[in-house]
Amino acid sequence: MITAGLEPGPVRASRGTVIVPDTTIDEVADRDFDMVVLPGGLPGADHLDRDPRIREILRRHAASGHYVGAICAAPRVLAHAGLLEGRRATSYPGVLEAESVPGMQLETAPVVQDGKVVTSRGPGTAMDFALKLIELLAGREKRDEVEKALQRPAC
Repeated sequence: MITAGLEPGPVRASRGTVIVPDTTIDEVADRDFDMVVLPGGLPGADHLDRDPRIREILRRHAASGHYVGAICAAPRVLAHAGLLEGRRATSYPGVLEAESVPGMQLETAPVVQDGKVVTSRGPGTAMDFALKLIELLAGREKRDEVEKALQRPAC
């Protein structure tokens, strides 16, 4: 797993948490990954949405058959990159409007997977989202192993 920031240095998340990315987007923009996932929260999701490098990375990975994902406010970035057209998706309430994305079906499920696109609603669904990503990358057995250690009932 690699975390990348839009610029060098620490990133302050929406609730004040400070994250130190491993690298920058510029350093990994040309690399292929099994999955590219965008974090939610504002104004971070807005920063991602305004950055053309992010849209290009998302489009390239989706076109190559790799997974893309987003949680909370970040599914809007997928929508603006054209990746939610004709798909089922979810997001934080009010972030996406079904009529603004051609053919998108907006759902209220905690996590929605449509093909290789995975979206989730917000902070309260983050664990379900993380477990789904583990399942997609490493299989159901690994997901169940991680979930068991969390002392959560299996979904």
